[in-house]
Amino acid sequence: MPIFVEMPKLSDTMTEGTLLKWLKNVGDKISIGDVLAEVETDKATMEMEAFEDGTLGEIYVQDGGKVAVGEKLAVLLVGGEKAPANGAAPSAAPEPKAAAPAPEAAEAKSEPVAPAPADGERIKVSPLARKVALEKGVDLSKVAGTGPGGRIVEKDILAAAHAAPAAPVKPVASKETAKPAPAPTLSPGTQTRVPVSGMRKVIAERLVTSKTTIPHFYLGLEIDAQPLLSLRASLNATLEASGSPKLTINDFILKAIASAVQRHPKINASWDGDAIVEYGSVDISVAVAIEDGLITPVVRNAQAKTLSQISTEMRDLASRARSKKLKPEEYQGGTITVSSLGPFGIENFYAIVNPPQAAILAIGSVVKKAVVSPKGDIIAGDRVTIGFSGDHRVIDGAVAANFLVDLRKYIEQPSLALI
Repeated sequence: MPIFVEMPKLSDTMTEGTLLKWLKNVGDKISIGDVLAEVETDKATMEMEAFEDGTLGEIYVQDGGKVAVGEKLAVLLVGGEKAPANGAAPSAAPEPKAAAPAPEAAEAKSEPVAPAPADGERIKVSPLARKVALEKGVDLSKVAGTGPGGRIVEKDILAAAHAAPAAPVKPVASKETAKPAPAPTLSPGTQTRVPVSGMRKVIAERLVTSKTTIPHFYLGLEIDAQPLLSLRASLNATLEASGSPKLTINDFILKAIASAVQRHPKINASWDGDAIVEYGSVDISVAVAIEDGLITPVVRNAQAKTLSQISTEMRDLASRARSKKLKPEEYQGGTITVSSLGPFGIENFYAIVNPPQAAILAIGSVVKKAVVSPKGDIIAGDRVTIGFSGDHRVIDGAVAANFLVDLRKYIEQPSLALI
């Protein structure tokens, strides 16, 4: 009997998804594990794989169509029967679902390496691998795929790019000759209506809910960042010499936050109607800006991780967040959120609480300014401002203030957080 392909629910906030692109055509033979289509949720772009063999009998939703969770996308035929018209349910027993989404990261399973396809043969390649190949100038016809059925995946492209000789570097224009690209302009009196993406819609709904149902309060604190900068410079000199990635200012701040939250469990909590839930582990949601808005990948059990582990994990999460390749469990379930606009030169700001969490920290840029030393002298100093936004149902002002005092201690004496 026919087996329907339905739009799956991939996150707790997802109500609909966008069918970005079908990768199979009506009449194609489908095998278990074949990628049928790319689906965009409110948080990520996923690949939808078949877990039944059959023939793609009919497609009900075309590329670009927005579909509610549970709505039929297509139908697989397994016994030579005709496809039900317009997605109508068959008269027999309830149908099983025909496909399940699989994130790009899961594609790199251990498979036998297949030879590169011969001339004229269709190249099996994942969407992310195709994108990376274009960016790195890798010829797909010369790449051996290690994914299911010899499919080329991202790691194959990266390996090929690493093995290939470096491309000549184009000269960079000097500051005097470089000209910025002209900004897009609209004719006077005109307006453009931009459709809202699924992600933007969810962000809007959650922010309205947060600001209208959570009694926010705000605290700000200016912290001496010079000791942190000195320790970072010293550690990065060693890391650079060994060819390892450098540590960022945010890596140190995340470590300091994890240490301070451990001392103040009332910060690491949420409102649950007739109770306040306090969490045993510090799972830090970190806001990452992407094209349609932002997403908050989670560094879990941050209190138990070293500075190096936090740095490595955050670098990986941020990279996959920007390419919309995070798994739902990687951006859901944080206990406190951190948002940083320091890289954009913003000195201070206050963020909106990310429900159901009770606290969010806003990190500004490190600013060099004149400060008064303990001896009363005017000296040059490095300062960073941290804004705290809290849910007053869960956190009292004095609790938040004591938390910030300890956070300042871990930032101004960063070695304490590394013990």
